[in-house]
Amino acid sequence: MKFIYQYILVLCVIFYGTTSFAVDNHEIDYLLSYLAESGCTFIRNGDEHEAKEARDHLEMKYIHVKKRIKTADDFIDKIASKSSMSRKPYEVDCGDTKRLAQQWLRAALAAHRDAKKRINARMLN
Repeated sequence: MKFIYQYILVLCVIFYGTTSFAVDNHEIDYLLSYLAESGCTFIRNGDEHEAKEARDHLEMKYIHVKKRIKTADDFIDKIASKSSMSRKPYEVDCGDTKRLAQQWLRAALAAHRDAKKRINARMLN
């Protein structure tokens, strides 16, 4: 009987870990798509880059350190907020506003999570 409980516990840990990782990957993919489709200008080390070019750059950085990035929050803090070379913060200019990329991406992630919660709540009712 003890073996069965241990087996179930291991399965739960494996399932939970896999599900959590998949959710976070989904959120990172969402952030990359959100950036690419934003039409905003991404400012990296003082140079302006189109949104799709910025997405490609962040995706390349993510691929190199993917094993160390566990959540979308890690992605924002460790990859998408500042230059790994100069340590200068990235900025996003959407025409009427210029914000730090970290703030802009956190707002996008929060809105995405809120929308998912509302959709899930509707599905349960």
